[in-house]
Parts: sequence; C-alpha cells; structure tokens
Amino acid sequence: MMKKPLRFVRKPASWRGQRGRGFILPLLAVLLIVVVLAGVYGMIVWKWSYSEGERAGVVQKFSRKGWVCKTWEGELNMVVLPGALPEKFFFTVWDDGVAASINRNVGRRVTLHYEEKVGLPTSCFGETRYYIKKVTPLPE
Repeated sequence: MMKKPLRFVRKPASWRGQRGRGFILPLLAVLLIVVVLAGVYGMIVWKWSYSEGERAGVVQKFSRKGWVCKTWEGELNMVVLPGALPEKFFFTVWDDGVAASINRNVGRRVTLHYEEKVGLPTSCFGETRYYIKKVTPLPE
C-alpha cells in the first residue's frame, strides 16, 4: 500500500484579506462608539451645572497651576463669626478676565458667583468642582 503525498492547499489571497477585515472593522466600530459616547458625555457635563451659588469672604490664595492644562486655582477664607475658625472654599477659574478681577481683589472681601460641575473626567479642567463665573467686591 502506497501512501499519497500530503498536499497543502493554499487559500486564495482574497480569503486572507477578508479574515483581517472581519476583525478590524468591528474593532474600529467599537472604538468609534466609545469615542462618540465619551464626547457626548464630556459635552453634557461641560454645559450642565450641578449647582450654582455665591460665597463671600476674603481671597487668601490665587495662582495659576498645572503642568499641561493651566487653570487659576484659589482659596476663599469665609469668616462666619469673629473669633470663629474660618472655613476655606477652594475654587477654579477658567476665564482670564475673571482671574484678573480676583487678582485685583486679593486680600479684600468679595462675593464669588460659582457653578458646581460634577463628573468632569480629568484634572485638566481644574482641581476643584467649583468654577467661578463672576466676582463682586464688597464694601469694607
């Protein structure tokens, strides 16, 4: 009994290309969906504010911070009663005009109008959740 030699059957070149596309296209579709969902989430969180309000006190610290994304970060010393321990309110400023107004009033009593934004994905948006929109100096 004589054995027949083994034959290796080559797949056509078009078959190899289809196999590669069958894996890459779903992967690209999933990546595209993830990017689109992340973008929609970012836009919603960027436009929507969890709360709005005002805080009054003396701006104690104010500086521009960050390695890549520079934001203005500050600290407001809120004195409730004379002789009581002060409460500190940490805040972030995006607008350079508002930052200039705060810099003019460091050490003076001011009212800071803020929006609280919850869920921003990175610290590139600021170190705190409180973003100052307007500053009003108070009479001494």
